[in-house]
Amino acid sequence: MARRRAYKLIHLVGMLWIVLCLGYIFVMVLRQVGFHWWVIFSLSGYSAVLVFMLLSLYVFAVFRGVSPGSQAVAEHLLTSTTYYELFYVLTPFLGSVAGLVGATEVALPAEAVLSVAMGSLAATFIVWVIVDPVVNVVETLVVPSSRQHRRQRLAQAKALKRLRREQRQRLLSDILTREQQQRLHWQQVLRPYAERLAELLAGGQAQAVAAQDEAVEIGVKAWRMGGLACMRQVHEMALSACRESVGGIGVVDYVGCWWDGIGDWQCPAFELGLAARAC
Repeated sequence: MARRRAYKLIHLVGMLWIVLCLGYIFVMVLRQVGFHWWVIFSLSGYSAVLVFMLLSLYVFAVFRGVSPGSQAVAEHLLTSTTYYELFYVLTPFLGSVAGLVGATEVALPAEAVLSVAMGSLAATFIVWVIVDPVVNVVETLVVPSSRQHRRQRLAQAKALKRLRREQRQRLLSDILTREQQQRLHWQQVLRPYAERLAELLAGGQAQAVAAQDEAVEIGVKAWRMGGLACMRQVHEMALSACRESVGGIGVVDYVGCWWDGIGDWQCPAFELGLAARAC
C-alpha cells in the first residue's frame, strides 16, 4: 500500500512536470513566431484553466481508482511488477535526463531547457501512449496463464451479470405475484361495497344526497384499505356489476365525481349530463 501511494505521488509530480514542459514549449513557439509577452500571457490564462481542469480529472482518476487486484496482477505479469511500474512513473523524468544529455553541445540556455522539455514529452508519449498499451495487449494474449486468468475473469463477470438479471426477474415476479394476491384479496373484501355502489347508480338514486354521502364513505374506506389502487378496483367492480344489473343501459358514472378529492382520486373529465358512458 505504501509503495503504491509513493508511485501515485511520483506519477502526480510527473504529470505536473509534463504540464510545465508543455507550457514552456508553448511559450517558446509563440515567441519564435513573434508574439509579444502580453499576448502570450493572455492566451496562457485560458489555457491554464483548461489544463488545470483536465489535470484535476486525471488526478481524481489516479487517486480514486481501484488498485489492481490479484486477477489484474495475474493477467499482467510484466506491467504489474515493481520495476515496470517504477519505470512507468519515472518516464517523464527519464526523458528529461535524455534531453539534458542531448543538449550538452547547445550553447543557449533556452535551447537546452527546450531540449529537456521535448525529451520529457517525447519519452512520455512513446512509453505511455505506444509502448504500454502494446505491452499490455501482448502479455495478455501471449502468456498462457494471463489468457487463462482473463477467460476466468470474463466468465465470472458474465455469471455475475446473469445472476443479477435472474435476481431482478425473481424480484419482479414476486412483486407481480403479491399484487395479484392483493387484488384477489381486495376482490373478496370489496365485493359488498362494489355491489352497493352499483345499486346507487342503477337504482335511480344517483341524484340523492344520501347516495352521494354513502358513496363517499365507501371511497374513504377503500382509500384507507389500499390507497388509489384499491379505489380503482372497487370502482371497476361497481361499474361491472352495474353493467350486469341494467343490461347494458347507459348510466352516468357519478361515483368518479363523488370521490373527487378523496386521497389521490381525481374526477374524470366529462360534461355532467352530456357525456354518459355505459357501465
